[in-house]
Amino acid sequence: MSTLSIVIPAYNEAKTIEHILQKVAGVVLIEGWRKELIVVNDASTDNTGEVIKKYQQEQVNETLSYIEHPYNQGKGAALRTGIREAKGEVIVIQDADLEYDPNEFNLLLKPISEGFADVVYGSRFMGGKPHRILFFWHSIGNKILTFLSNALTNLNLTDMETCYKMWKANIVKNIDLRENRFGFEPEVTAKIARIKGIRIYEVGISYYGRTYAEGKKINWKDGFRAIYCILKYNIWAR
Repeated sequence: MSTLSIVIPAYNEAKTIEHILQKVAGVVLIEGWRKELIVVNDASTDNTGEVIKKYQQEQVNETLSYIEHPYNQGKGAALRTGIREAKGEVIVIQDADLEYDPNEFNLLLKPISEGFADVVYGSRFMGGKPHRILFFWHSIGNKILTFLSNALTNLNLTDMETCYKMWKANIVKNIDLRENRFGFEPEVTAKIARIKGIRIYEVGISYYGRTYAEGKKINWKDGFRAIYCILKYNIWAR
């Protein structure tokens, strides 16, 4: 029986982390796949850690590993830690907020489980799933970043910046990932695209986005860093 490792980076998500863990726990995966949860607390300054530990103690039958960073390093660093510790045959990212629905893991897992894909991206911009209407300039920025990434990787993704990325573990574990913050997305995309014979799929997912008042963290500086990373990992650091 195969295992899906679900890596959850968390920074100051005390309000939502228990809810997302409960949602992940309630997901029944296709074809008897099992779940492994890896939560990486990136030195939160609220009580995120206490909430996770309490949940872990109460859910003794759930496979949940909890890791704490000694100081804040960024989402990319938390993801690298989680990927390194994952033991499943397939790995997926799940944000600790409520923007993405874990019930859609099976949409991404199906092409891999059936032997068609090595990597699957969940796109917020294709298909008929619910999509919260929020920021115009964020959507334009995402399209620019995806276009620039596609132009240099020769892929035709619609949502390079999506949280929902799923890989066969032996693929992503063998990539030398270095970005500590949101540059993780263009870096992993650039390095995945260069693997000979890689089979990348994309499926439509829903998106329940947050406002900044609700806890959204990415900002315009991360957008400029993403452009730098697209150029760096597709041209300068090849």
